[in-house]
Amino acid sequence: MSQPPSIAIVILNWNGMELLPRFLPSVLEHSHRKGVYVYVADNGSTDGSPDYVANRFPQVKLIRLERNHGFAGGYNKALAQIDAGIFVLLNSDVEVTPAWLDPCIRRFSENPALAAVQPKILSWADRSKFEYAGAAGGFIDRWGYPFCRGRILSTVEEDRGQYDQPLSIFWATGACMFIRSEAFRAAGGFDEDFFAHMEEIDLCWRLKNQGWHIAFDPSSALYHLGGATLSYQSPRKVFLNFRNSLWMLMKNLPEGKLLPVMLPRMLLDGIAAAEFLASGQWSAFRAVWNAHIDFYRTLPRFLRKRKELLPLVKQTRHPEIYRGCMVWNFYIRKQRHFSRFNFDPPHASKP
Repeated sequence: MSQPPSIAIVILNWNGMELLPRFLPSVLEHSHRKGVYVYVADNGSTDGSPDYVANRFPQVKLIRLERNHGFAGGYNKALAQIDAGIFVLLNSDVEVTPAWLDPCIRRFSENPALAAVQPKILSWADRSKFEYAGAAGGFIDRWGYPFCRGRILSTVEEDRGQYDQPLSIFWATGACMFIRSEAFRAAGGFDEDFFAHMEEIDLCWRLKNQGWHIAFDPSSALYHLGGATLSYQSPRKVFLNFRNSLWMLMKNLPEGKLLPVMLPRMLLDGIAAAEFLASGQWSAFRAVWNAHIDFYRTLPRFLRKRKELLPLVKQTRHPEIYRGCMVWNFYIRKQRHFSRFNFDPPHASKP
């Protein structure tokens, strides 16, 4: 019998002095088992939080990075220093539960083609509801707009067990992602140009293009505060999400699909910007405008990335990509819940 892989739970911290005392103890309490190690990777904090971890939690392995590299760069640099079979990327504002580790870890031994697993993400503030970042598994529509089972745009559902089925998903949230170190490294890790937001979707798309699977396991659950670094209404977050989504499409769309997808997507972004302007949300309008300006500015670099990745891009469609338009469903057809979509992703299964 081969030995189970070692597991590294890696929490990326940036000025998290208010969060670490509240959430780190639950991670340590419910992760105490052989072969599991907890790391805090500090992204150049200036609030004393790395020293707090070193003094208060000596059992935690501390990695100090010299400056804030963002979510993508911070994790890339931290994980390069860790030797483990499975990485668990965990936000610093997450409260875990007693049974959170075993179900997801077991999935990897059941399916050698599985790259990543996401547990159920519930709201820390309202435990009856899903949490915005990940909910019960992530998907995108044909135009690259992300959504989740249990969360469509700003609408978050109550968890009534309606999504308690293991499922093959398109992306696993960076709030809590279990991922094989082998797969993470083979895919090249996160794209550091993204800095933060959408980088996990880009990574999962690249993994799926390489033949890996991504799964959701509802028997593992945790509670996420959410919006601890950037609030969900932050203009900076709007900018990153719109720009990074265009970058993701540029890199990962198959040959022959780039212009047929990108042109309607840009039109839809223009409609979103006009809606922000009409409703007086000036900062959000500017964020969308600046996102597109930055996309055009960086176009040559991302065309080179696309050329490098194109040989790996899957030409047949992924069944976890919704063929409709999530935005149309939400605003025009008033379909605010995943269960209202005519969409049946494949169930997660053994190979």
